[in-house]
Parts: sequence; structure tokens; C-alpha cells
Amino acid sequence: MHNRLTANICIEASPATQNQAGLGRYTLNLIKNLSLCDSEFNYSLSYNDRTNAIIPTELTQIKHYSSGLTNNWWRLLNALTYTNKNLLSSYYKGVDIFHSTGHLLPKLDNVRTVFTLHDLIPLLYPSYHKPLNRIFLSVMMPLFLQTADAIISVSNNTKDDAIKYTNTDPSKIVVIPEAVSPSFHNITDEQHLTYVRNKYKLPERFVLCVSTIEPRKNHTTLLSAFERLHKDHPNLVLALAGRLGWLYEPILTQIENSSARHNVRLLGQVPDKDLPALLSAATIFAFPSVYEGFGLPPLEAMACSTPVVCSNTSSIPEVVGEAALMCDPFVVESWHTQLNKLLLDKSLQEKHSQIGLTHSKKFSWSSVAMATSQLYKTLLR
Repeated sequence: MHNRLTANICIEASPATQNQAGLGRYTLNLIKNLSLCDSEFNYSLSYNDRTNAIIPTELTQIKHYSSGLTNNWWRLLNALTYTNKNLLSSYYKGVDIFHSTGHLLPKLDNVRTVFTLHDLIPLLYPSYHKPLNRIFLSVMMPLFLQTADAIISVSNNTKDDAIKYTNTDPSKIVVIPEAVSPSFHNITDEQHLTYVRNKYKLPERFVLCVSTIEPRKNHTTLLSAFERLHKDHPNLVLALAGRLGWLYEPILTQIENSSARHNVRLLGQVPDKDLPALLSAATIFAFPSVYEGFGLPPLEAMACSTPVVCSNTSSIPEVVGEAALMCDPFVVESWHTQLNKLLLDKSLQEKHSQIGLTHSKKFSWSSVAMATSQLYKTLLR
């Protein structure tokens, strides 16, 4: 049995140091909460692209393994470890467990490995990825899953996908759902809400969607539904928060040509400090994504007491439970109906605001950290 008191756990932190939306948030919250909940391990971080890396303040005191290689070269080096596992083994000398959080796992000698599987989008929806990403992950993802000593799946749906599409051994997979950061809570201070509305040029009533602008997030359906809503709610605004991802040109063109274009706001990537107030100020949070490995934004909206309308596909129903109104992501009429129903019914808004808030409290980062720590202990036995 390994002496757990001296065990060194290295967590890949590139998603956090490169501010990679959902993956970055997962990584940062996991590391922060692991160090709070468990003093039995020595934690360290691994990341690449050292020159451009932005180390979150909370992680500056932890030991770092950093590489100057940019993403493509770092990916190539990690892939080459599958032909020669000594390539990076000396780099991680002294590490007992290496935990990959960003869909990249080197093959290492004498190091136990944990792989967080966020989704299988490159395999299931290849058209939603850039060609280089698609080719790399379609080849390497099955190898990562086969090589890892343990796999954390963020949802039962993603676990089922891994078993079905990559023939992964089910006994290696542990489901540990993501969680909502405590910073997401209902902001009721009117001055704060007015400040955020003014900053982003938003009216009293608006529908908010927070996600990267890319095909899988399916803004097309939401915009089409909003065009119908706009006829009956001419002052309503659709606010799209999120950075431009890839293959986003069609949605920008659709906005430019839309009959409701003057009521659509592209907010860009909203800083974390503004998100809770923006979510709290929104009348409805809409999430029309085609596929999610987990789907954290609806939960964050619920934590801010905002009613949610979301897709009924992949892991999303598992995550939102009975607390959201759900639609087929491709049926515009269904989105129009559900959004309109909420806009017209204040008591229904209040009902979903309350049950959403209660539901979001079931997902805590301390629980994620404790379950992850327990997995480390199991691997070291």
C-alpha cells in the first residue's frame, strides 16, 4: 500500500491557465477544493504554453511543472509518448498520480493516471470541431481512455457514450458530476443589477444565453424562436454572452439578416465577476445546445434564481432534472412556446426560479473534491 501522506498528485491545469471556458472552470474549482478538503496529498500543477499562461491567483503557491511548448507541439509530444513512454516520464519524476482534466493524457512509466472525460463530441459530432482537433481526438481519445487507470465521467450520459462508442471498461469509470461555484448566487442589490444592465446595454427584460458561439451550441434555433417572440414582445432583448469559438460565421450572418437584429446583443466573453449579476438580472436563461457532456450554465443560472429553458438532449435532462422547461433543440416552435409561456406567466417564472435554486444546491464542489480524493486513495492502495 502506498504511503498516502507522501503521495504527489499532479493535475493538468492548462484549461485553467488558458481560460478554456467550461474546462477551465472545472479545473480551477477542482484544484481549489481539493487543497481545501484534503491535506493528505501534495498537489502540483502541469501546464504548457508557459509564456502565455495566466496563473489564477489561487494556484500561484502550488508547485508547477510547466512547458514552453504551444498547444499543437504539446499535443504532439503527448501523443508520441504512446510510442515511447519515457519521453515525459522523467519530466514528471516523483509524481504518483497524474490527473488529466483537459482531454490530453501522456503515457507515463510508473505513474498512475486519472482522466476526466468531459464529453465525446469529436467522435459523436465531428462536424462541430476544427479538422485538426477532430483528427487528433478521434485517434487519441480511445487511447487515452484505454490507458487511464481510472476515468472520471462528469455525467451518466457521457459514461454511457464512452462504453458504447469507445468500448471503455465500465469498471474504470466513476461518475462525479460537476458543480456550481459559490460565486453563483442570486444578486438582489438593485444598484448592482442596474450597473450590469447599463454596462451591457440591456433593458429590464431580456433572455440570456451563455455559451461559446459555435455550431454545437445551436444559437440558430434560439434566434429563430426569438424572431417570433419579438413580434409579441417588441422591447425584449436576446443577449448572447460568450467568446467566438469556431465555425461561427453562419450565426453572425443570421443575426445580421434577422428581423429582430436590433434587439440582439453580442456581449462577448463576460468576466466571471459580472456573470452572477448578469444571470440574476435575466428574465429567462436559454440553453439550446445540441450536445453537452454535462451542461453547467443552466445550473449556474438556477443558482442565481433565474428560470431556465434548455434542450432535452444528451446529459442536460440528467443535470437539470425537473427544474427546467425542456425542448427539442431543433424544433423552433417548441422554443417559442416555452419561452412565451414563461414571459407571460409571472407565477411560473417564480415557481421555476425557486425549484431551480433548490435543485442547484445538490451540486457542490466540496462533494466533487471529496469524491475525487477518494478515487486517488483507491488508486494508491
